[in-house]
Amino acid sequence: MKNNDLEISKRRSSTNIVLGLILAFFVMLIFSVTVVKLSNGDKMQAYDHVLRPEMLTDE
Repeated sequence: MKNNDLEISKRRSSTNIVLGLILAFFVMLIFSVTVVKLSNGDKMQAYDHVLRPEMLTDE
C-alpha cells in the first residue's frame, strides 16, 4: 500500500511542477504583452486605441 501511495505522490508532484511552469509562462506572457502595449500607448487617446494625426509629433 505504501508503494502505491509513494507512486501517486510522485505523479502528483511532477504534474504540479509542470502546471506551475505553464502558469508562470502564461503570467510572463501576459505581463510582457501589457508592457509592450503600455510603452506604445502614449500616442493613443481614450478607449478607441486609434492613432490620431493631431497627436503625431513633427519630426
